[in-house]
Amino acid sequence: MIDNDAISAALDSVRDPTSTSGLFATGRASARSENETADVVIDVGGIDSALRDRLESDVRAAVAAVPGVKQVRILLTAERKQGPRLIAVASGKGGVGKSTVAANLAIALARRGVKVGLVDADIYGPSQPRLLDAQVQPEAHDKKLVPVPTKAGVPLLSLGQLVKPGQAVAWRGPMAGNALSQLIDAHWDGAEVLIVDLPPGTGDVQLSMIQKHKPAGAVIVSTPQDLALIDAERAIDLFNKAGVPIIGLIENMAGYQCPKCGEISDPFGHGGAEAEAAKLGLTFLGRIPLAIEIRRASDAGTPDPAPFEAVADAVGAWLNR
Repeated sequence: MIDNDAISAALDSVRDPTSTSGLFATGRASARSENETADVVIDVGGIDSALRDRLESDVRAAVAAVPGVKQVRILLTAERKQGPRLIAVASGKGGVGKSTVAANLAIALARRGVKVGLVDADIYGPSQPRLLDAQVQPEAHDKKLVPVPTKAGVPLLSLGQLVKPGQAVAWRGPMAGNALSQLIDAHWDGAEVLIVDLPPGTGDVQLSMIQKHKPAGAVIVSTPQDLALIDAERAIDLFNKAGVPIIGLIENMAGYQCPKCGEISDPFGHGGAEAEAAKLGLTFLGRIPLAIEIRRASDAGTPDPAPFEAVADAVGAWLNR
């Protein structure tokens, strides 16, 4: 087991280039560990590009020397100076309805007058082309992709538009990271906000997202059950370590109303995400029911954002704060 205090001490053994103190003491670097891997986040804002490689090398060597550390992953982050603000929609676990939430949140914000685009960054399981009925290959201009307009009024880019339907995407981390960059660094002319539908977990795509395209904030999606909440907490921890604000937590698939008798049941539990938000001091953005109407609209490519209005209001208020 890795001693996190030892990692912090290793970070402090490397001097902050803008101070006489160590990286941990100045808050420029933070770390998290799991199994034999240490994930280190370094804020390189205000540091000359020529010093960044040396800083990364020094940190890697210091942390690798900590007993129990077999792998060191480093993220270099800096605030984005231009372009639309990125809002990551994330979950620690698959199957919690994250993509459905992302699509409907984007549509609801667009209907509120926000100039919003949608990036399907779920590289290995892109579903937004089906959700928005936009299974059209995008064109390119000046070596950049041009987002595909949709009937919902939200332009979309997804890897699912670039590969054949049903084709597996068996890419390692660097290729997935490059694909994400092409989707984000596209012709999002006039867009104020990009909703980024991330894959579940805390892997290479999430790390590339934070390092190269630091989001303005993150929305975490979970079902009420304990298993999903455990993984959601890992996603929250990753964003916290990277200095990405958590906008709030959504409880999806919360409550099912029988269409015959009207009785409400809770197959995935009730209130778990709200309790988790309270425990972590986060904003609870609301509940989305487990409803057949949402499923049918999603499968048909005609999402109805009505059940997501309260969530969109909360995210809109955060954007305008």
